[in-house]
Amino acid sequence: MAEISLDSLSGKQKAAVLLMSMDVDIASKVFKELEMKEVEQIAVEITNFKDLSPAVVEGVIEEFYQLMTASNYMVEGGLEYAQLILEKSYGMDQARDIIEKIRILTTVRGFNILKKADPSQLASFLAKEHPQTIALILSHLPPDQSAEVISEFPEELRAESIIRIASIGKVSPQLVSQIEHVVDQIAESTLSQNLASAGGAQLVANILNKSNNASAKAMLENIEEKDYNMSIEIKRLMFLFEDIILIDDKGIQRILRDVDKRDLALALKASDEKIKAKIYKNMSERAASVVKEELEFMGPVKLKEVESAQMRIVDVIKQLEEQDEIVVGGHGKEDVFV
Repeated sequence: MAEISLDSLSGKQKAAVLLMSMDVDIASKVFKELEMKEVEQIAVEITNFKDLSPAVVEGVIEEFYQLMTASNYMVEGGLEYAQLILEKSYGMDQARDIIEKIRILTTVRGFNILKKADPSQLASFLAKEHPQTIALILSHLPPDQSAEVISEFPEELRAESIIRIASIGKVSPQLVSQIEHVVDQIAESTLSQNLASAGGAQLVANILNKSNNASAKAMLENIEEKDYNMSIEIKRLMFLFEDIILIDDKGIQRILRDVDKRDLALALKASDEKIKAKIYKNMSERAASVVKEELEFMGPVKLKEVESAQMRIVDVIKQLEEQDEIVVGGHGKEDVFV
């Protein structure tokens, strides 16, 4: 078997090598941010690697570091500033290579966002562009999505786009640059519109779910004073640790299987007796006595630690609710029984 070189690796293979070089806990956190299809593809690449030389691993890590550094420079001072700094660090030729990779990655990310865009929304954006630009962008999207977008075009543009797609040949650098610009613009608008459609009460609920209990309660009270109906809608969409009282006994038992016992003791440190009674009721006598004993001998702890533990438990609850393993009474849409 021929020795694997850095230049022969695809993007997915480099991602696999990078993840293999990480601590398992960090790699698992990265996987959680990826789509399942991407996880599966990278997992396949990881299983296919048998013997990797240290030089290849070091090369992948160095390339990743260069790309992250270049991205930071671009955010800080733009493309020209990034290239100037990179040239001083790596020389002119390598700096150009790094910048080119950043440009490609940015465009790929833009295309990934476009793949999730609404066809009619995408069609209205593209209709203003040159037919050749339209053809090249559509040729990079899934065929079913391209078909839906084309069906939204006026008849003349529809025919022109199909002909251009059929006759795509070599692409000039100027046109590539124009396509990158269009993709970035559309992706940015798509993100903004998606944020707007997911905004309002849901966006505030998401923000409050990531805030500590004291901050979330204070903000909710503030909203309630100004707009009572809005506060009710936000409460319906979010979950605070105190809402654990709304979960039935079977659900509590399921949650306790996934909750760290130290987190549970910390979370109960600042909880009222109703919540403690609800938890103890759904534990074995021995397990409940262990938690009670830990609480008794815990001593003073920072409120920040208690709230962090409560937020971790809330994360477990939300995950189980999303997987339909538990039902939170009064949370989300009303259940319909037939």
